[in-house]
Amino acid sequence: MKILGIIPARGGSKGVLGKNIKLLGGEPLITHTIKAALKSNLTKVIVSTDDDDIEKVAMEAGAEVPFKRPADLASDTAKSIDVAKQALLEMEKIDGIVYDAIMLLQPTAPFRSVYDINKSIELLESDKDADSVISVVDVEGHHPARMKYIENGVLIDPPFKEAYENQNRQELTPMFIRNGAIYLTKRESILADSYKGRKSLALIMPLENSINIDTIRDFENAEWVYNKYFSESITS
Repeated sequence: MKILGIIPARGGSKGVLGKNIKLLGGEPLITHTIKAALKSNLTKVIVSTDDDDIEKVAMEAGAEVPFKRPADLASDTAKSIDVAKQALLEMEKIDGIVYDAIMLLQPTAPFRSVYDINKSIELLESDKDADSVISVVDVEGHHPARMKYIENGVLIDPPFKEAYENQNRQELTPMFIRNGAIYLTKRESILADSYKGRKSLALIMPLENSINIDTIRDFENAEWVYNKYFSESITS
C-alpha cells in the first residue's frame, strides 16, 4: 500500500505564536512528528506549509516540502480535509503515481510513535472493507455519562446519564475521543471529503502519547510529559 504522509503546518497560529517551530524538549515542535514519520513505513513524508521558516525547519529535519500551500488553504477558516486533498493531488502530479491512502500527522500531537504509525497501517491493510484508521484515547474520568447541562444555574442530567449519581467508572461503557495524532484514510474517502469514510477502525493510544497542543498551557503540559516519558526518545 502506497501511503503519503502529510504534515500540515501553517504559519499563522493565533493561540501560540510560531507554534509549529516553537521548541519542545529542545527541538522544534514539528521535528518530533517528522522524525517519527521518517522512521515509519510511510511511502513518503511531506510538509504542507505556507511559511518560509517552517519550510526551512522541516527540510533541516529531513522532510520534503515540494510545494507551498496556497494562501486560501492557510487561513483560520481553511478546512483540514481540503489541505489534505490538495496535497494528495499535487503529490500525485509531482510523483506520477496514485497513492492508496494518506496519513495526516498534525505537528500539535508530537508524541505519537513509530509504532503508532506502523500499527495504524497494519490495521488498514488487515481489513479490506475499512476506509480509515483514526487514533483515539480513553476519556477515563471525563465520561459523557457524567456530564451535565446547566439551566438557570441548575444541573440537568442528559439522556445518556449514569445509572446512578457518581456511578463507578468501571461500570460505564468505555468511551474514546479522537486525539488528533493519526488520520489514515484511503484515497477515495479523502476525495469524497471524509477522513472517516464508511468504516473506520480505532487505533487506541495511551494518554501520554495523546497530548494535543493548542494553547500555552498545553505546551507547558507537553514539556512536563516530554521530560517525564520521552526525554530519551519519542520515535520508537
